[in-house]
Amino acid sequence: MRRIRRRILQPLLRETELHKTDLVMPVFVDESISRPLAIPSMPGQFRRPVEGVADYCEHLRDAGIGAVILFGIPAEKDSEATGAYAPDGVIQQAVRSIKERLPGMVVVTDVCACEYTDHGHCGIIGETAGGPDLENDLSLALMARIALSHAESGADIVAPSCMLDGMVQTIREALDAAGYQDVLIMSYSSKFASALYGPFRDAADSGFSLGDRTTYQISPGNAREAIMESELDAAEGADILMVKPAGIYLDILASLTGFGLPVAAYQVSGEYAMIRAAGERGWLDARAVALESLTAIKRAGADLIITYFAEDAARWLDEEQ
Repeated sequence: MRRIRRRILQPLLRETELHKTDLVMPVFVDESISRPLAIPSMPGQFRRPVEGVADYCEHLRDAGIGAVILFGIPAEKDSEATGAYAPDGVIQQAVRSIKERLPGMVVVTDVCACEYTDHGHCGIIGETAGGPDLENDLSLALMARIALSHAESGADIVAPSCMLDGMVQTIREALDAAGYQDVLIMSYSSKFASALYGPFRDAADSGFSLGDRTTYQISPGNAREAIMESELDAAEGADILMVKPAGIYLDILASLTGFGLPVAAYQVSGEYAMIRAAGERGWLDARAVALESLTAIKRAGADLIITYFAEDAARWLDEEQ
């Protein structure tokens, strides 16, 4: 076996190779700031002002990153997430700004309510037998309205992340009825109730004030349930399936490739923060670990990798050529 590992042969025989076109950069857009604001729990990451988001995306484009996924932080919140679908909302403004400057940039929008509700949950809260919890069907109408507002602003792909039953079908019907048949749906189809989302909640100001999200996100121990969730979303018309988090759910990621749809994997904030923090302490080589982790995600079957390392990885890949 060592014959095929001769250094001169390694590039020729490499089975899985990471490319810049595999990567999608998450971008936090904050309606209340006028300059980039550092995110303490995610070293190297920033909230971007609406006025500067196109500039940053142009920088990403020049580095070789051709796709972004946008998360909005509104100036005001309420219980109904009205800011999530407002024509002049933070994401709607950001999408228009990016597409006007960079029509070739693929713009994905996160379709959820957690950043826009004062309670921090992913939709409308109502009383249930177990106490206050997410109302599934009332929230479906909200998701359709949010997705439609993003499509009207110019989004290429809408990405519902709320894990509601029927969300893909509801959004697909709304988009098609309004003439947006070409807008793709990338469903957060196998999204786990993970402890790795903590830094994101700081970054997007989306922490919840009551209960938890275990009634609509998947228990980390449930593989069959996770695969069934993606199977249902594929049947409802999802164009791209997603596993979130990525790194410690590679078994689920590999299982989804059998549906025949493109598969995305989200290397989440906690995964990013752990690698960064250990690198800053000199406990490991952050660059090497980040590239290894991204290669492993691709090896497991991801066609797209959403990662906070996208900008850095683009530079590292250039340097390795």
